[in-house]
Amino acid sequence: TLHANDLSKNFGNNLAVNDVSFTLQKGEVLGFLGPNGAGKSTTMRMLTGNLAPSNGSVNVCGYDMVNNPIQAKEMLGYLPEMRPLYKELTVDEFLSIAARFHKIPSSQIFKAVENAKDKCGLSHMSKRLIENLSNGYQQRVGIAQAIIHEPEIVILDEPTVGLDPIQIREIRKLIKQIGKTHSVILSTHILPEVEMVCDRVQIINEGTLVFNGSIEELKRQRRGNKLLVGFSN
Repeated sequence: TLHANDLSKNFGNNLAVNDVSFTLQKGEVLGFLGPNGAGKSTTMRMLTGNLAPSNGSVNVCGYDMVNNPIQAKEMLGYLPEMRPLYKELTVDEFLSIAARFHKIPSSQIFKAVENAKDKCGLSHMSKRLIENLSNGYQQRVGIAQAIIHEPEIVILDEPTVGLDPIQIREIRKLIKQIGKTHSVILSTHILPEVEMVCDRVQIINEGTLVFNGSIEELKRQRRGNKLLVGFSN
């Protein structure tokens, strides 16, 4: 499980995230929904220990992110909005390096790489240079590096941005599969994406959580908001 307690982040006089608290349960896919600039990526960076909060704390599987950062980060897999790929490497080379970054023993690296490729539909791309892959397959490599060490929690920041409709559908299907074996936090500004992929949703606006509930609750709130438009021609 992951607990965020009263997370806030100031950039000068700008309060980017204001008093955000929530819990991610084991085996849950949590959608973090909000418009661009709402504070989603800032929150994701604090959850993963890449940005120190101005106030509040993050606890990952019993480890405090400030006091025990190494143990806490070992429980996490993270795909930031800007994919952290070495594009001059092949898929196998890059994932092998990612495995070593995550302290997977040398004797288990081959198996870990094969498992990650299999889960992400990359087995037939093993020897391809990452820079020669399509946008969608590069995103799959990004997700593969986030799950290669079988983390308890996977955090994906805007994983479908910049993809075409077919790629988006495939990545959403992949995220649902990952959600069967991992706890997942998915950040997005696309409401239908949350409804398709997630068990629970939190909506953030101007740095503040404004909704926290199940997908069913969200749909109930949306019911009746219909607009009837008529055209003379």
